[in-house]
Amino acid sequence: MKILVTGVTGFTGGHVGRALAKRGHAVRALVRREEDAARVREAGIEVALGDLRDAGAVERAVEGVELVYHIAAAFRVAGQPDGFYRDVNVGGTRNVLNAARKHTVRRVVYCSTVGVHGEVGREPVDESAPFNPGDIYQRTKVEAEQLAAAAFAHDLPGVIFRPGGIYGPGDTRFLKLFRAVYRGRFVMLGSGEVHYQLVYIDDLVEGILLCGQRDNAPGNVYILTGEPVITLNQFVRYVADAVGVKPPRWRVPLWPVKVAAHACEWVCRPLRIPPPIYPRRVDFFCKERAFKIDKARRELGFEPKVAPAEGLRRTAEWYFERGHLESQKAKGERRKERDEGTEGRRDAGEEERHEGTKG
Repeated sequence: MKILVTGVTGFTGGHVGRALAKRGHAVRALVRREEDAARVREAGIEVALGDLRDAGAVERAVEGVELVYHIAAAFRVAGQPDGFYRDVNVGGTRNVLNAARKHTVRRVVYCSTVGVHGEVGREPVDESAPFNPGDIYQRTKVEAEQLAAAAFAHDLPGVIFRPGGIYGPGDTRFLKLFRAVYRGRFVMLGSGEVHYQLVYIDDLVEGILLCGQRDNAPGNVYILTGEPVITLNQFVRYVADAVGVKPPRWRVPLWPVKVAAHACEWVCRPLRIPPPIYPRRVDFFCKERAFKIDKARRELGFEPKVAPAEGLRRTAEWYFERGHLESQKAKGERRKERDEGTEGRRDAGEEERHEGTKG
């Protein structure tokens, strides 16, 4: 099958494109920059150069394909105005839908996010939970999803999926958290008893491909995330176990940090500089995010296999292998070299002083 995947230069889109290519499909990718094209071609994927915001480029990329996986999105890029998110997430999705309709594509699979639900409360919710976006990224994903849903209900076969917190080897969105825990600098804001739901990249990719394969999928929305639901305290403890350190114990009250985060954003955003702390990062510590996957399990056969503790261990291994985290052995060797260098400088100083005395 000839398939177009947008977002191949990103984490999730890249995994989807490579998985399809390995399964023998002819995969085409819409790639914005020439400097990224060589890496995509090395994976056996055809490149169609163009920007998602360019309707003509999108139409050329869609021509001749049977299936489209629309994964690309602007995901919380620091310093960008609201219009940037709307142009990419909403305008880009409109371009994909229009091109797919023109070229009578058999199916479009659209990547949304569980973030469209915002904070959902302590009890897990399903796909029927109301939209409650909390920032410009989530708001534009709601708008784009509504565009897709309208098209899929009218004249274009398609499926919407909402992934949870995506992670795994190759992704660096949680790297700051891993580093903070590993270096003993992580501080929990609040109780840490709010819920979070992760989905390991391999499990998510299987779910995404099922959205493109199952005959009963078109016209539906599916939440794709892993199980079980965990608390932030468990999340951080699993990270600590994965990197081989004791779980952090530092905690601070939540509300003063929330106030400071909003103040920083208010000052920094007009200047287009990344604030040292911002509301979205604080939201990680206070918003409930727990979801059900019953519908995807029942209708798609979706069954996540990698539990959070194991997935985070694999992720930590990749961070160590790639040098994103420094192993204890490497840290010891670096400390030894530093100490020896200090000792050498001290000896040289002693010699200089003796020579001066002789003179």
